[in-house]
Amino acid sequence: MAAASKPAVWSDSGDAPFEDVDATPVYARGKGGKRKSKGSGNEGLEIFKTIFFALLIALVLRVLLFQPFTIPSASMEPNLYEGDYIVVSKWTYGYSKHSIPFSPPVFDGRIMLPGVSHEPRRGDIVVFKLPRDNETDYIKRLIGLPGDRIQMIDNVLFINGTAVRDVEMSRQDVQNLYGTQLTIQLRETLPEGRQINIQDWGPGNISDNTPVFEVPAGHYFMIGDNRDNSQDSRYDRSAGVGYVPAENLIGKAEIILFSWSPGASLWNPVSWFSKIRPSRFFTVLD
Repeated sequence: MAAASKPAVWSDSGDAPFEDVDATPVYARGKGGKRKSKGSGNEGLEIFKTIFFALLIALVLRVLLFQPFTIPSASMEPNLYEGDYIVVSKWTYGYSKHSIPFSPPVFDGRIMLPGVSHEPRRGDIVVFKLPRDNETDYIKRLIGLPGDRIQMIDNVLFINGTAVRDVEMSRQDVQNLYGTQLTIQLRETLPEGRQINIQDWGPGNISDNTPVFEVPAGHYFMIGDNRDNSQDSRYDRSAGVGYVPAENLIGKAEIILFSWSPGASLWNPVSWFSKIRPSRFFTVLD
């Protein structure tokens, strides 16, 4: 008759193949027959570490790659509407102190990434810090580069003495705070050949005729696409934007991620569906 097989012997290191420590036989729990479970202190530390690294990753993404913004006004119609939720690329123009939350004075100027970053281009939709306070985020279209001469004459944009060619796309009467007003949409062709859509309220508005603006070195001239409803570089920095220093640029607007009509509220779930504008989702900005 064959000898009875010997019972399994567990090692002294407590490496019995059980997933649940409490279900492991006492004789298999290692030295002293007991095995300590992790205390609440260790669990709290793990939770803290998880939250810390999640916030660190979010901060790195926000500083180095992308930053979201919500459009608060109509100054960029017909391309951006109030309630559009956009994403801005941070690496496109390099990094300044304003690329970092709260704009800490850690360095001056811009840090460019070789082969990745480039100088801003005419026609880009740009997010920047308002020069008069260096805190408020603004979004406009870059029209004037350093050294350019910019002027509006009889509702026509002139760049370096040459009128920007435009073609009327549509016109309609719209209701606003001032009653019924004619709204015209045009397509402009900038000197480099880039085409942009703009909106105009017809002649007779305060910004239809301006002096010549000579853009200083290291600065840019910004205009809203809604030409008669935009406080931009055509207005002195005390009331509008003025010239925008290169250091104040945050990034280039790339895409409309989501969009809700005005009136949508985080605290009103019904408005998430009643105010949604799905036709504007994932619209690439030019």
